[in-house]
Amino acid sequence: MRIILALWIGLLAILPAAAQDKQKDETAVRAVVQKYLEAREHRDPKAVEALFVADADQLVSSGEWRKGRDAVVKGTLASSDSSSGKRTITVESVRFVTRDTAIADGRYELAGQNGAETRKMWTTFVMTRSGAGWKIAAIRNMLPAAAAGR
Repeated sequence: MRIILALWIGLLAILPAAAQDKQKDETAVRAVVQKYLEAREHRDPKAVEALFVADADQLVSSGEWRKGRDAVVKGTLASSDSSSGKRTITVESVRFVTRDTAIADGRYELAGQNGAETRKMWTTFVMTRSGAGWKIAAIRNMLPAAAAGR
Protein backbone atom coordinates (compact mmCIF):
# COMPACT_ATOMS: atom_id res chain seq x y z
CA MET A 1 0.00 0.00 0.00
CA ARG A 2 2.81 2.41 0.85
CA ILE A 3 4.43 1.77 -2.53
CA ILE A 4 1.23 2.66 -4.37
CA LEU A 5 0.78 5.79 -2.28
CA ALA A 6 4.39 6.81 -2.95
CA LEU A 7 3.90 6.27 -6.68
CA TRP A 8 0.76 8.43 -6.69
CA ILE A 9 2.47 11.21 -4.78
CA GLY A 10 5.43 11.05 -7.17
CA LEU A 11 3.11 11.17 -10.18
CA LEU A 12 1.21 14.15 -8.78
CA ALA A 13 4.51 15.98 -8.31
CA ILE A 14 5.61 15.30 -11.90
CA LEU A 15 2.39 16.28 -13.72
CA PRO A 16 2.49 20.05 -13.03
CA ALA A 17 6.15 20.21 -14.11
CA ALA A 18 5.35 18.39 -17.36
CA ALA A 19 2.49 20.80 -18.08
CA GLN A 20 4.77 23.77 -17.43
CA ASP A 21 7.43 22.32 -19.75
CA LYS A 22 4.86 21.83 -22.52
CA GLN A 23 3.62 25.42 -22.13
CA LYS A 24 7.21 26.68 -22.18
CA ASP A 25 7.89 24.68 -25.37
CA GLU A 26 4.72 25.94 -27.03
CA THR A 27 5.70 29.53 -26.21
CA ALA A 28 9.17 28.89 -27.68
CA VAL A 29 7.73 27.39 -30.89
CA ARG A 30 5.41 30.39 -31.31
CA ALA A 31 8.38 32.71 -30.73
CA VAL A 32 10.32 31.05 -33.58
CA VAL A 33 7.43 31.78 -35.95
CA GLN A 34 7.49 35.43 -34.83
CA LYS A 35 11.28 35.63 -35.26
CA TYR A 36 10.86 34.22 -38.76
CA LEU A 37 8.44 37.03 -39.64
CA GLU A 38 10.74 39.65 -38.11
CA ALA A 39 13.83 38.31 -39.93
CA ARG A 40 11.91 38.41 -43.24
CA GLU A 41 10.64 41.92 -42.54
CA HIS A 42 14.20 43.15 -41.90
CA ARG A 43 15.57 41.19 -44.90
CA ASP A 44 18.24 39.76 -42.60
CA PRO A 45 19.80 36.63 -44.15
CA LYS A 46 21.78 35.70 -41.01
CA ALA A 47 18.68 35.95 -38.82
CA VAL A 48 16.64 33.84 -41.28
CA GLU A 49 19.45 31.27 -41.55
CA ALA A 50 19.74 30.94 -37.76
CA LEU A 51 16.11 29.77 -37.53
CA PHE A 52 16.47 26.71 -39.81
CA VAL A 53 18.13 23.31 -39.58
CA ALA A 54 20.69 22.57 -42.32
CA ASP A 55 18.42 20.24 -44.32
CA ALA A 56 15.28 22.38 -43.98
CA ASP A 57 12.85 22.70 -46.83
CA GLN A 58 9.96 24.93 -47.77
CA LEU A 59 7.11 24.29 -50.18
CA VAL A 60 5.46 27.59 -51.09
CA SER A 61 2.01 28.25 -52.48
CA SER A 62 3.36 28.76 -56.03
CA GLY A 63 4.64 25.18 -55.99
CA GLU A 64 8.32 26.09 -55.65
CA TRP A 65 10.11 23.64 -53.38
CA ARG A 66 13.17 25.07 -51.68
CA LYS A 67 15.45 22.32 -50.41
CA GLY A 68 18.27 22.99 -47.95
CA ARG A 69 18.78 25.95 -45.64
CA ASP A 70 20.66 28.01 -48.25
CA ALA A 71 17.82 27.64 -50.79
CA VAL A 72 15.23 28.46 -48.12
CA VAL A 73 17.07 31.63 -47.07
CA LYS A 74 17.66 32.76 -50.65
CA GLY A 75 14.04 32.05 -51.68
CA THR A 76 12.58 33.63 -48.57
CA LEU A 77 14.46 36.87 -49.06
CA ALA A 78 13.75 36.96 -52.80
CA SER A 79 10.06 36.49 -52.06
CA SER A 80 10.12 39.29 -49.49
CA ASP A 81 11.85 41.59 -51.98
CA SER A 82 9.40 40.82 -54.80
CA SER A 83 6.17 40.99 -52.83
CA SER A 84 5.75 44.06 -50.70
CA GLY A 85 3.15 44.07 -47.99
CA LYS A 86 2.72 43.18 -44.35
CA ARG A 87 3.02 39.49 -43.51
CA THR A 88 1.30 38.05 -40.46
CA ILE A 89 1.06 34.51 -39.18
CA THR A 90 -1.48 33.74 -36.49
CA VAL A 91 -0.54 30.41 -34.98
CA GLU A 92 -3.76 28.58 -34.21
CA SER A 93 -2.35 25.32 -32.90
CA VAL A 94 0.87 23.73 -31.77
CA ARG A 95 1.02 19.95 -31.52
CA PHE A 96 3.95 17.96 -30.18
CA VAL A 97 4.52 14.81 -32.21
CA THR A 98 7.38 13.90 -29.90
CA ARG A 99 9.07 15.75 -27.07
CA ASP A 100 11.46 17.30 -29.62
CA THR A 101 9.21 17.65 -32.69
CA ALA A 102 6.38 20.16 -33.04
CA ILE A 103 3.89 21.13 -35.73
CA ALA A 104 2.61 24.71 -35.68
CA ASP A 105 -0.35 25.56 -37.92
CA GLY A 106 -1.50 29.08 -38.60
CA ARG A 107 -3.24 31.56 -40.81
CA TYR A 108 -0.78 33.37 -43.06
CA GLU A 109 -1.77 36.71 -44.55
CA LEU A 110 0.01 39.07 -46.89
CA ALA A 111 -1.76 42.44 -46.78
CA GLY A 112 -1.28 45.40 -49.06
CA GLN A 113 0.80 43.58 -51.65
CA ASN A 114 1.17 46.15 -54.45
CA GLY A 115 -2.25 47.58 -53.54
CA ALA A 116 -3.93 44.22 -54.01
CA GLU A 117 -6.43 42.53 -51.75
CA THR A 118 -5.06 40.65 -48.74
CA ARG A 119 -3.76 37.22 -49.74
CA LYS A 120 -4.99 34.63 -47.24
CA MET A 121 -3.14 31.35 -46.90
CA TRP A 122 -2.46 28.58 -44.45
CA THR A 123 1.00 27.63 -43.17
CA THR A 124 2.47 24.70 -41.32
CA PHE A 125 5.85 24.77 -39.58
CA VAL A 126 7.58 21.56 -38.55
CA MET A 127 10.14 22.25 -35.83
CA THR A 128 12.74 20.19 -34.05
CA ARG A 129 14.52 20.84 -30.79
CA SER A 130 18.24 20.38 -30.31
CA GLY A 131 20.79 21.79 -27.92
CA ALA A 132 20.44 25.09 -29.78
CA GLY A 133 16.70 25.25 -29.08
CA TRP A 134 13.78 25.03 -31.50
CA LYS A 135 14.59 25.26 -35.22
CA ILE A 136 12.45 25.11 -38.34
CA ALA A 137 12.79 21.84 -40.27
CA ALA A 138 10.05 22.49 -42.83
CA ILE A 139 7.42 25.01 -43.88
CA ARG A 140 4.38 24.28 -46.03
CA ASN A 141 2.34 27.22 -47.34
CA MET A 142 -1.02 26.58 -48.95
CA LEU A 143 -3.69 28.59 -50.67
CA PRO A 144 -7.11 27.37 -49.56
CA ALA A 145 -9.09 25.82 -52.39
CA ALA A 146 -12.81 26.11 -52.89
CA ALA A 147 -14.72 23.20 -51.42
CA ALA A 148 -15.41 20.48 -53.95
CA GLY A 149 -19.03 20.09 -55.03
CA ARG A 150 -20.93 17.00 -54.01
